[in-house]
Amino acid sequence: MRVAVVSDIHGNRHALEAVLADIVREAADEVWSLGDVVGYGPSPNECCALVRERAVLALAGNHDLAVVGSLELSDFSGDAAIAARWTRDVLEPAHAEWLRSLATSGTREGVEAYHGSPRDPVWDYVLSDEIALASLALTSSPVVLVGHSHVALAVWLNGDRLDGGQAPGETELELAERRSLLNPGSVGQPRDGDARAAWLMLDLDAQTALFRRTAYDVAAAQAESRAAGLPEVLAVRLEHGI
Repeated sequence: MRVAVVSDIHGNRHALEAVLADIVREAADEVWSLGDVVGYGPSPNECCALVRERAVLALAGNHDLAVVGSLELSDFSGDAAIAARWTRDVLEPAHAEWLRSLATSGTREGVEAYHGSPRDPVWDYVLSDEIALASLALTSSPVVLVGHSHVALAVWLNGDRLDGGQAPGETELELAERRSLLNPGSVGQPRDGDARAAWLMLDLDAQTALFRRTAYDVAAAQAESRAAGLPEVLAVRLEHGI
């Protein structure tokens, strides 16, 4: 089975639509979403509708939880809080109810998935070897998926040592006979210096992972963000991938 894994869409319709078009072209059998469908971006309703339609596994992220009131906005600072408050005001009730129904972690055969990490599925960032090792120690599946950091990541256990690191587009990893922790990166707000939308293709039969990047109309996404009155930095950062 071929699974397309997406995460951290953050209300960026243009990025999500481009990624979903690539996923169709590559004939994925399923789509899994690791959370933060909304927040930051100007198209929360459109993104919720697309993920609800396409994803057979969908997790909630911290921004999703804040927008529906499960987390306090005081837990967020600056532009993130402004965008979450704006999203609360425009999110349709049916999409809010769907976000409330989502868990922050999930399992499939051979795979454990989290928005943050096994240590804390809501808030924890896997951005160091120590946290990656702790996350693998708390799980047992061959593949562990995480999101939240907006940085594509591929690390694996080599004995008791951790190998790997950031995963640029077209990085391919053999999954057989090792335990791996993978982050697909962010569809809507990449923060690894590559402005293209990031996602991951898992082939669970062939036991491979391929990190993908998809170009999209960044200028159109920026124009929608500005038209919505969202903070300027949220539009500017899209062209830089930071």
